[in-house]
Amino acid sequence: MAQQTLNRDAFNKRASVLAVSIPAEKVSLFLKSQELKGSIINIPKTKSVVRDPSSPDKRLVLFRVPELADLCEPAQSFLKLHDVATTTHDIDLDYNFWNADEILGAVLPEELLNGAPSGFAATGHIAHLNLNDEYLPYKYIIGQVILDKNKGVKTVVNKLNSIDTKFRFFKMELLAGEPNYVVEHHESSCVFTFDFTQVYWNSRLHTEHDRLVQLFSPDDVIVDVFAGVGPFALPAAKKGCGVLANDLNPESYKWLSRNIGTNKVQHLARSFEEDGRDFIKAAAGRVWGDPFPEFTPKISKSQAKKEKRVLVSGGSRDPTLTSASESAPVSSVPVPQPKSRRQISHFVMNLPDSAIEFLDAFRGILVEPELRGAYEGKMPMVHCHCFTREVEDQTRAERDIKQRVEEKLGHALTDSMAFHLVRSVAPGKDMYCISFRLPRDVAFAKQ
Repeated sequence: MAQQTLNRDAFNKRASVLAVSIPAEKVSLFLKSQELKGSIINIPKTKSVVRDPSSPDKRLVLFRVPELADLCEPAQSFLKLHDVATTTHDIDLDYNFWNADEILGAVLPEELLNGAPSGFAATGHIAHLNLNDEYLPYKYIIGQVILDKNKGVKTVVNKLNSIDTKFRFFKMELLAGEPNYVVEHHESSCVFTFDFTQVYWNSRLHTEHDRLVQLFSPDDVIVDVFAGVGPFALPAAKKGCGVLANDLNPESYKWLSRNIGTNKVQHLARSFEEDGRDFIKAAAGRVWGDPFPEFTPKISKSQAKKEKRVLVSGGSRDPTLTSASESAPVSSVPVPQPKSRRQISHFVMNLPDSAIEFLDAFRGILVEPELRGAYEGKMPMVHCHCFTREVEDQTRAERDIKQRVEEKLGHALTDSMAFHLVRSVAPGKDMYCISFRLPRDVAFAKQ
């Protein structure tokens, strides 16, 4: 019967491990070898190199395996190249020697060994698991092993099936470690701080966050309708974009606002706590009435000093360069007035469970005369995340998503449309992002 609590003493044993005898002066060569990396013993309180009892001038390098045949091919080739003599050496092993897979393999029932959950998703100092039902009787021992074997982890939690129905964050239970759920997470050169139990965050979406931000130009204006704590909004603002970021969850709004300050993008990112539909309707008017400053690329301190010297001497400067570190220009030198950013370039709608339901809010958002004139050129792009049950055929999945989007918009999508498969969420359920140019007939429609 598998043990229900973790008995670390059960892993204490004396074992015979593979050793190679080499001259003392070659020890450094072996320890630094890339071919032997991961094969040589590297555990606390256990030496990886000991004196060779049969030859005082030689040393024994100890390996994690009992026999030469158990080593990986690169390691075997390295030892063959150096023509070393192999032997065995007895060492006392304890819990520190074994990795997570080996420990779980010893404590879980045999029928659960295939797919044992030694892996996890990390958010700050928290490791979070999604344990299947058959592993729940062993959840605390699994949590303790993960805590023991990962230095950066201080808290291990299991996400429960139930979620908050209004704000869509997962409920979770503590498996091991300290009950500290406020994390500091680093992503896309930004620092995100938040209470993991009160907001939605999925570290597996990092690639999707980065993919969309890469589509933005630094001089764009972004409207993030369901911003959470800012995984799209903050990297966009760091890039130079003007950002309106919104979330109805008071906790998300609190941490979003704090993260804007922490990442020093207050001049480019503005936070809101509103219903998504109301936020969409008000966004264009807000950007028009309170525009973002013109995008100015950052320059180095040396370039700033050079530009200052040019101004003082009365010469011409590169009008695309500016720096907050410059002192006020000489009054006799004309300085071009910056152009404000008044048009929205992209809407981001990352609420896959229900974002499509909010698309009807786009009807008439540009009906006011001054807004109509401002958007006679290019219309904003809309990036809407959603789920589909059509997982067997991508063509059918795209057809399903397009039909649902058109029904809610009340208008057909004909061009500037793209689909991106984000990830498989569960059996029979995929997450997509549909990107399309907002149709003029929708944006200019009378209410």
